[in-house]
Amino acid sequence: MPTIAITGSASGIGAATAEELRRSGAGIIGVDLRDAEVIADLSTPEGREQAVDGVLSRCDGVLDGFVACAGLGPQVDDPGLIAGVNYFGTVALLDGLFPALRRGKDPAAVVVSSVASTHVTWDENPLAPLVQSGDEPEVDAVDAAVAAAGEYRGQYAYAASKNALTVAVRRRVPEWGAAGVRVNTVAPGSVETPLLRAGEADPRYGQAIREFVAPIPRHGRPEEVASLIAYLMSPRAGFVHGAQFVIDGGVDALLRPSRF
Repeated sequence: MPTIAITGSASGIGAATAEELRRSGAGIIGVDLRDAEVIADLSTPEGREQAVDGVLSRCDGVLDGFVACAGLGPQVDDPGLIAGVNYFGTVALLDGLFPALRRGKDPAAVVVSSVASTHVTWDENPLAPLVQSGDEPEVDAVDAAVAAAGEYRGQYAYAASKNALTVAVRRRVPEWGAAGVRVNTVAPGSVETPLLRAGEADPRYGQAIREFVAPIPRHGRPEEVASLIAYLMSPRAGFVHGAQFVIDGGVDALLRPSRF
């Protein structure tokens, strides 16, 4: 039975993925703020260390898979917190669990990015200069980097953090591939999760979320994203490595049909 760690396992895409993988026979080590095998806050260095240590102790240092679902949405007012969880928290878990994945059987990892990762290029990403060193910047530096967006700085920080995360995954592809560990990202659009509902309730973003209609005119379901993740985690995707899979009802193709 494969052992797979999942961050953000208590709700949304993470919970749906845990259920999907359990049905396939996997043993799940959930990581979340509540209702999980490992309780940890990925917004802090101490919480990330606690998460890595908790997973490693439960898998005896051998892990067959890792799914990074934990993340914060644009309605969060603190850009530093968004970057802390979405980028630094995820990267810390990727790197911290990599040695255990190298010891696993047919190991693979999937990172949940976002279709918003395509809304800013790396060359124009305001967080790029702040994450190049690998050290987490001061909160004030993150605030200043996205200040131009004003009251929509949360959306700017969200898109920038997801873009930086996708770049971080792709930059790990040579080392991970050489070690026999596949890693890919999925980029959901609007999916019926607590994160989406929080966005709909926010006066800055709610109307736009409710009124925007994808080519497939509905929101996605967590189990649809989970089924894609389960495929990417399986041996059937054995030659899929370093790719980003958009699952957004056609939004990315609608907004940028000639860029892919």
